[in-house]
Amino acid sequence: MRRIPALVALIALVSVAASCGSGSSGGGGGTPTPSPAAARPPSPAVVRIVEPAPGATITGTTLHVVIAVEGATIVQQTTTDIHPDQGHVHLFLDGALIYMNYTLQQDVPVHPGHYELHAEFVASDHFPFNPRVLSAQVLFTVT
Repeated sequence: MRRIPALVALIALVSVAASCGSGSSGGGGGTPTPSPAAARPPSPAVVRIVEPAPGATITGTTLHVVIAVEGATIVQQTTTDIHPDQGHVHLFLDGALIYMNYTLQQDVPVHPGHYELHAEFVASDHFPFNPRVLSAQVLFTVT
């Protein structure tokens, strides 16, 4: 009989450990994703980076980013009452989340080097839609 409590404790420990994973999906950094059991809606949104242009060379220490979102609106409130046409923009520099925009423009501090930038339109709870709404990657250089 002593094995049953030990087995229950082991199952609980494995369940807790499994739920503490990295929480990201896709390659290199990313937005945390909810449990697979949580159904995520699709979104009609299309997100793209307007500035900087692909292949741009930026001088200085500030990158001005402009995002366009079509088919959805940016909302400032965070809520679990999600709608496919409402959400936020997450901005990624070299795969790392750097800003969670409530607007479509952002100034980002940079230093000389080569960079990759992309954006994602996410639901009002900051989790991705299914499928994810990602911009094309923009490569640029800072001198």
